Amino acid sequence: MPKIVKRIIGAIAALFGAALLAAVAAVAVLAHANSSPASLPDPFPGVDGVALERSGSETIVRFEVRRGESARSVGNRLAAAGLIRNRHFWNLLGRFRDDHIRVGSYLINFPSNQLAIRSLLEEGRDELMRVTIPEGLTVRETALIMESAGLTTAREFIAAASDPEIVAHFGIPAPTLEGYLFPDTYLFPAGFPAERIVQTMANNFFAQIAAIDDSFAAMSPGELHEVVVLASIVEKEYRVAEEAEIMAGVFVNRINIGMKLQSCATVVYIITEIEGRPHPTRLFFADIDRSAGNPFNTYHNHGLPPAPIANPGAISLRAAFRPAQTDYLFFRLRYEDTGHHTFTRTNAEHERAAVYFRRVR
Repeated sequence: MPKIVKRIIGAIAALFGAALLAAVAAVAVLAHANSSPASLPDPFPGVDGVALERSGSETIVRFEVRRGESARSVGNRLAAAGLIRNRHFWNLLGRFRDDHIRVGSYLINFPSNQLAIRSLLEEGRDELMRVTIPEGLTVRETALIMESAGLTTAREFIAAASDPEIVAHFGIPAPTLEGYLFPDTYLFPAGFPAERIVQTMANNFFAQIAAIDDSFAAMSPGELHEVVVLASIVEKEYRVAEEAEIMAGVFVNRINIGMKLQSCATVVYIITEIEGRPHPTRLFFADIDRSAGNPFNTYHNHGLPPAPIANPGAISLRAAFRPAQTDYLFFRLRYEDTGHHTFTRTNAEHERAAVYFRRVR
């Protein structure tokens, strides 16, 4: 074979080898860019529209695609949250895919590579169902909302909120998660297990109180429990936000001097949640006396009841962590239409206020 031919063949082989190596290297680079990061950032960054949830060994990220948002913007937020390795690879994928990313809320199981995440958002899989839980509801009332939203049955929700393992996991010194299911707007996929729903709500509760008062981290479960019980009573008593801390201060003052709390809300809790009777339009002495032996009856028992009577919101929790420093021991509804109360220091002032407001009405 002529030398020139050998040289040409050698050159072709070298070029082919170099091209093959380059292709292998390119594939390796692209595979690495597509792969999921080894771990999520700790602490998890506060990226708008992205929320982290851990449940056992699973790590789930809630991700929202907004109306009018570009695929490039989605990639930037995914990269900022540490969910993808390389936003440039995300943009490169967009050049070769005709499908558009769909608006909605999604659950992304971590780890997931970029192709899997892109397919999830393009196909619109795992869109979430929105459910809003108002402040001050009990576990039973929350369960009914979850059932009407089609997420789970009320029975399954109540059973999950009473599961000893779940309750123990959160270190709650009570038989249920009553008081620890934070009222909020949630996004859940259809068929999401009741156990995961209550865990999500409880995780949210602890995240919220950390933002309200980081001193809770130094509290024992029993100390925190007392704050939550107090917050639940304030939640059911206050109507105007600026009065919540004053009401919390009234109850603390009563506890400090050994005076009974005498909260009508605790008797209503007995009637509706323990006895299963309809919510009364008015409370009578007979209602109070009939449940005298119940530990939730704060007219007949000193101190706080053994557990929360509702799931308090941020206003009531903030009030319970930071009660107003006053010498008030009483409060009475002043205006039905606005919900404002009058606060007094003595029983005589309290009774005079009652006479005055009856005349006004």
